[in-house]
Amino acid sequence: MKKNIASLHIPDPQSGLDARHLAIQRVGVKGLSYPIRLRTDDQVQATVARWSLSVALPAEQKGTHMSRFVAWLNAFDAPLDAPTLRARLGDMLQRLHANQGRVEASFPFFLRKKAPESGVESLLEYQGCWTAEAHDHGRTTLWAEVVVPVKNLCPCSKEVADYGAHNQRAHVTIRVEQLQDIGWSELVRLAEDNASSEIWPMLKRADEKWITEHAYENPKFVEDLVRDVALRLNADSRVGCYSVEGENFESIHNHSAFARIERT
Repeated sequence: MKKNIASLHIPDPQSGLDARHLAIQRVGVKGLSYPIRLRTDDQVQATVARWSLSVALPAEQKGTHMSRFVAWLNAFDAPLDAPTLRARLGDMLQRLHANQGRVEASFPFFLRKKAPESGVESLLEYQGCWTAEAHDHGRTTLWAEVVVPVKNLCPCSKEVADYGAHNQRAHVTIRVEQLQDIGWSELVRLAEDNASSEIWPMLKRADEKWITEHAYENPKFVEDLVRDVALRLNADSRVGCYSVEGENFESIHNHSAFARIERT
């Protein structure tokens, strides 16, 4: 016969007292892969996030209950968006009997795009990340980060070359403190609108012609790219602190060129 687990006396060392008088700022689990249903604007898509979950541990407490982090994830029953994550952070703190904690989730997501001339549709992958943190006195901060692939064409090369100009794929990484909710597609458009050209997974010849000519008429240094994105963020009242980084994977060098702007 199976024993009634509730009736067993099993020691719980983690709930004991610690005499070293040292508080721990973060303790928890990291590198945990767990599926989520992600809300991207008015759609919901399935993806897998890599989670890092932690709470602050008082000096007198021996340890935290690691299994409760997984139980918290397993209880997700609604598509995840920024308001839901804010609310669920409070639930995690309750489970762990903590007043400070941090949740970080990194995941791929996809947006459907139409090619500029042919209109053929395909899905482009982006990398997203949420970081929600509960601080002392009930204050909560939420950051959203997105990595967007784009295309940049060098203004200097265009100016000095008799034929064409060197160009390359680039990544734009935008990380913003959300004072109000901002959709993933909005963050993506910030990057794509300010590059020499956005990119698409599937193109016809007419689309290739359009992209090549559009980029040629819209050259951007990596410095131009981050400044133009930063100007847009400066004008958005929903954004608190932010960072913008551009990285060009150079086609004529064996290194990348990058630039970064921060508002702290």
